[in-house]
Amino acid sequence: MEIYIAFVTFFLVLIALIAILNALTFPRLHLSSLVSHPLVSVLIPARDESALIAETVRSWLAQTYPNFEILILDDNSSDGTADLVCRAANGDPRLRILAGKPLPDGWKGKNWACHQLSQAARGDLLLFTDADVRWQPQALTALIAEMTHTRADLLTVWPTQETHTWAERLVVPLMGFVIIGYLPVLAVHYIPWTVFAAAMGQCLVFRRSAYEQIGGHAAVRNALVEDMALAYAIKRKRLRLRSADGAGLISARMYRGWPEVRDGFAKNILAGHGSHLAFLALSTIFHWSLFLFPWVWLFFDPLSAALLCTLGVLTRALTAAVTRQRLADALFLPVSVLLMTVIAGRAVQWHFTGGPRWKGRAYGR
Repeated sequence: MEIYIAFVTFFLVLIALIAILNALTFPRLHLSSLVSHPLVSVLIPARDESALIAETVRSWLAQTYPNFEILILDDNSSDGTADLVCRAANGDPRLRILAGKPLPDGWKGKNWACHQLSQAARGDLLLFTDADVRWQPQALTALIAEMTHTRADLLTVWPTQETHTWAERLVVPLMGFVIIGYLPVLAVHYIPWTVFAAAMGQCLVFRRSAYEQIGGHAAVRNALVEDMALAYAIKRKRLRLRSADGAGLISARMYRGWPEVRDGFAKNILAGHGSHLAFLALSTIFHWSLFLFPWVWLFFDPLSAALLCTLGVLTRALTAAVTRQRLADALFLPVSVLLMTVIAGRAVQWHFTGGPRWKGRAYGR
């Protein structure tokens, strides 16, 4: 048992130290002025987004940045997404809507949609974002200011996640927990090894030259987790990968309720572990050891276990503060771990039964 306590203590302290370092050093978007205004192509793949797309279009047309175009690709929607885009745009010449072409063999659906968008884009900067991401009027200006300041070839922003139901509150913020607690942002920025790559597909802005140098989405055409694949490609070319927190200027509500949370995370979790079931199993055991077993051990060694539980909760709370989530939800960290176990089980089930489905088709199709 002494070995177990030493193991858990080591990793909890390490995660806490990384979280403290990131809390002090992780860049955040902020309102800023610009000397130059390069043309930005805002590229949005949209499939069955009728619930949100009109609001998204209106928020983009309200941006204060003076030089951008919006391209929305209707990816064979069945809910009138394209018509809603046209009505919301009301003839604004900054917006163009493209009809998605049939999916070729060897491509995942989103990657094919983004490739088509990139081919039609005219901008010096290519901004890939999702239809459900919310942008405050000054957000694009802040984003390009950060891009200019850091001289990034790829800037990825982690939107502030909006969570409402208990399932969202207990699972979605774990993304921030991993990014802030597990990956030093200074290593992401300044160490060229691909192990220190990280990206969020909700907001990726490339210099066109860098995007073309890595081969664009064509180079990752079959990747399920294409944002990470693009980040790896940037690292391999020794280009500048930079990250920032959306700080409320860019936000998103990824999922609504437990079924969407479960399936939304399950469709990516195995690919995020290299598509290896063994890695997913080891990850599950590791997180049970750190964040669940100490609560059981309270009945046997209350003092040592309480210290471990407290360290885990405080670290989770710190990452919540950094990413603008509810601090009190950190108390439910063991429940979050159990929910992630259910999600992992869903992914394993799909692995043996033909894979996940998302928005009416096999995921990635």
